[in-house]
Amino acid sequence: MNDYLDLFISYLVVEKGLSSNTRSAYSRDLVRYLDFLEKAERQKPSDVSSADIAAFMGVLQKRAIGARSRARCLSAIRMFHKFLMIENYADSNPATIIEAPRTLHKLPQFLDGREVDALFAACVGERGEDLRDRAMLEILYATGLRVSELVNLKLREVNLDSGYLMTIGKGSKERLVPIGESAREWSTLYLDRVRLLHDPLRRNQFFFLSRLGEAMSRQAFWNIIKKRALLAAICKNISPHTLRHSFATHLLENGADLRSVQIMLGHADLASTQIYTHVTRERLKRLHQQIHPRG
Repeated sequence: MNDYLDLFISYLVVEKGLSSNTRSAYSRDLVRYLDFLEKAERQKPSDVSSADIAAFMGVLQKRAIGARSRARCLSAIRMFHKFLMIENYADSNPATIIEAPRTLHKLPQFLDGREVDALFAACVGERGEDLRDRAMLEILYATGLRVSELVNLKLREVNLDSGYLMTIGKGSKERLVPIGESAREWSTLYLDRVRLLHDPLRRNQFFFLSRLGEAMSRQAFWNIIKKRALLAAICKNISPHTLRHSFATHLLENGADLRSVQIMLGHADLASTQIYTHVTRERLKRLHQQIHPRG
């Protein structure tokens, strides 16, 4: 069964255009699944039954793996067996009748306006990295980019004069997102005062660079936002996605329509964006309880 895994990963790249992060997650899930099948002596696709997949999902649950991770794993298994059918390696998909684990929809955590201001203010300083970090945080909050989209942003994809950037999101889909005035100003300062020193001939295609003049990793920016949140005395467990959540929440709170927010976030399904309406409703409820005389 392991012989089919490389073929499947190639299929994800060529046919599905899935992001490298999604491919890596699917690969990890399937390695674990195929190890389980090998121990169960399932040598070929026709040997695998729905009962085998159900047993594997049960093993994941016993190992206290969360429902969301188990649901993703089942999705990978379904797609894998579907691929085997498409390529005529199997006659059926034993994963189709397996019910996905139910996941609880936790409301996304976001920053309020004062916390956003404090996070930006924590980037004060004379060093180039202070100016770079401020520009990165401003862009993230102004556009709602995913962290992978931020660190992979190219110079040619940002037009500060017109106030737009183009990014490639999940499923290799392009979208155009407006940039606010503040983010444009800080990004211009970063380009002129910091980035120009690292890459004067603009040979590096990436917009944001590390101190060594190289492309920045997702992990590096994760450390940056953690450091700035600590300096800002923000007690919440902040991550790059927190600013994406803040972007969407604040837009809706200030009157943006759901469809526009969906487009800017790059959500394929409007249902993914609708969770932010729950966030705003919950916030209004809390405000009512705090302020109303009989709240």
